Amino acid sequence: MDLLEHYHEQPPVNEHFTFRKTAMPPEGNVNLYGARGCGKTALVLDYLEEADEKTLYIDLEDPNLILNTLETLPLQSYIIENNIQELILDHYVEGMIDDFPDVSRIIVVSRPPVTEIDLIPLQLFPLDYEEFLAFEHAGSSSIAFNHFLKTGTLPKMARHTKNSILPMKQFFQQQFSPNEQSLILILARYNTQPMTTHQIYAFTKEHFRISKDFVYAAIKRFQEEGLLYFIDNAIKRSGKKMILYDFAFVKYLTASQPFGMQFDSMIALTMIKHNIGIQTLGIHGYVTKEMELIIPAPFDSEDNFWVKSQKKFTLYKKQGIKKVTVITVANSYTFSIEKLHFEALPFDEWSISHEEENE
Repeated sequence: MDLLEHYHEQPPVNEHFTFRKTAMPPEGNVNLYGARGCGKTALVLDYLEEADEKTLYIDLEDPNLILNTLETLPLQSYIIENNIQELILDHYVEGMIDDFPDVSRIIVVSRPPVTEIDLIPLQLFPLDYEEFLAFEHAGSSSIAFNHFLKTGTLPKMARHTKNSILPMKQFFQQQFSPNEQSLILILARYNTQPMTTHQIYAFTKEHFRISKDFVYAAIKRFQEEGLLYFIDNAIKRSGKKMILYDFAFVKYLTASQPFGMQFDSMIALTMIKHNIGIQTLGIHGYVTKEMELIIPAPFDSEDNFWVKSQKKFTLYKKQGIKKVTVITVANSYTFSIEKLHFEALPFDEWSISHEEENE
């Protein structure tokens, strides 16, 4: 059987898809992009189930394409002969194809966004908390939250209710090259810390033989992919806060990471996924464009946090903060200092209600 005919007549099937908020647009040429492990292929295969024989799906990581590259296959002829209206190219890497075939609709799935041709960009993030709950079968909110802490936001991990260590190990080994693994270990060690690319390179070369060019190029690539974020500091220009895209993956790579850093990362990533522009207010939390200060304080009681707020009130006033939201694990409370209102909410409540307000 011809390879293109094989792809056309035997498309892959995903038997365990769980609904995501991101959906494929019904029309137009689309670039679905996002970090490795966030569920792009699963989303495309779910879409493929509703497609007809006029759709052709090609996985560019298929080992059959090692000896038979897409450029050497008669793709355009096959499209014409079989009246293919829609072509899906999964695992595309920029520069992989010199000339895209002429077809009514094309969907390109990649890690960083594709810039070679004009496509509708559609970014897929790892799971937010509400999406995670769709994977979850726990009987109580506390059990669900503990499972979220343990397995994180990568869809494949969310399915493992008992132990995610082996899946994490497989993900790390399969999805990252040896040099990327070395770099990721350093990024995980300094997750949530103010960092520059030069500092990352300096720390990396202390432990691994790795070139400066590779580190700088990989950091840029990770940012484009949505695997790594640098958050500006509203108080100082230097030392952007560095955050990797999944807190449980970081925990797997650095078992000694304190819970406070994990919780901080969860909050920042929640706002990033909801497209809320944030900066850090030094070490004091995250400030939005509306001058709302978001403070991670997982276990602080009302009395304890009130004392801390009194000490920092001058800073909040100087920076023009209009509202302070405190994110906790389980505590809820409200108070005001002068005209500044403080409200504490548990993470699970805040992450869902906060999203609804910003849709």
